[in-house]
Amino acid sequence: MATVAGMSGQGAADIETIGRLAGAWRLAAIELPQMDRTTRETNAVGLLVLTVDGHMAIQVRNLDASVADNAYSSGGYEATYGTIMLDPVSSTFVYHVDGALVQDLVGQDLPRAYRVVDDQLILTSTRDEETWRVVWRRAQQNGQSADEAVEERAS
Repeated sequence: MATVAGMSGQGAADIETIGRLAGAWRLAAIELPQMDRTTRETNAVGLLVLTVDGHMAIQVRNLDASVADNAYSSGGYEATYGTIMLDPVSSTFVYHVDGALVQDLVGQDLPRAYRVVDDQLILTSTRDEETWRVVWRRAQQNGQSADEAVEERAS
């Protein structure tokens, strides 16, 4: 696994991969598997920003007040920032949380698998107990800004 933050000593594959991942992504869907093997999407909006030097920040707002908080959120809101260690061979990275709204997340290393399909970044946890899937879209898709996407989903 290669450390992306700082980019020194990075191989061509690491630099190419971080280049594909870098940028602003707006939340398209958070998918939660159900007991009946269906998937439920949460009503949420969010933004993920990943820099070419491996810094990442995520903010997600749950629009459904009846949904309980989880390990990543408080008061219906998730906010974290940190750095990633990228492994482009296995299409995974470890997100080291430097700061978070939920204090228990600070200092944790969160393993994630990623896949880029067209304008989508699909993230899943590599932890067996976490079975969610999050789909992000490039923020400037079809001329729509991230702010317009948030307003559209909130209405």
